[in-house]
Amino acid sequence: MKRLRESLENAPVIMKGSYPYFIHPLTDGIPEIDPAVLKDAVNEVIKRIDIDAFDKVLTVEAMGLPIGVALSMVLERPMTVVRKRAYGLPGEVEVAQQTGYSTGKLYINSVGPGDRLLLVDDVLSTGGTMEAVVDGIKRTGAEISDIVVIVNKNRNIEEVERKIGMKIKTVVNIEIVDGKVHVLD
Repeated sequence: MKRLRESLENAPVIMKGSYPYFIHPLTDGIPEIDPAVLKDAVNEVIKRIDIDAFDKVLTVEAMGLPIGVALSMVLERPMTVVRKRAYGLPGEVEVAQQTGYSTGKLYINSVGPGDRLLLVDDVLSTGGTMEAVVDGIKRTGAEISDIVVIVNKNRNIEEVERKIGMKIKTVVNIEIVDGKVHVLD
């Protein structure tokens, strides 16, 4: 976990309006993703989950993809992706997403009753994406065994957990102070 922590502490911060946004390989894809940092993140996710409680990895486009693919390969479980565009497939669930800096729609496919899911994402900031995705999954009839985010930036995570009715497991908790990322754990 040392490499993941160090890479976060060295991540640049930019402002998107009044919203402080940190730039990191696992949350933005730039600079390049160091395999050692990705491996740290995946190993930490595995420590936090019940491997026997799910049969499919679900992640959110776009930056959940490297994490989801790595978990899918290591755990030998299929993966599906919550996408930012509609495909019109039978059973597709559309959800409205609102974050601190954008709004849009997300589309859930390949998820249905009887599926047991590990929901993994790169970062929790406002909770808007997480709330939308969990709502959509509930509408499919699938079950979420665990929710894990690599980086938690939300100081009110308990409020997001209350809204979704589930605990969110985090790998690293951060805050941004004076334009710098500070790892809290």
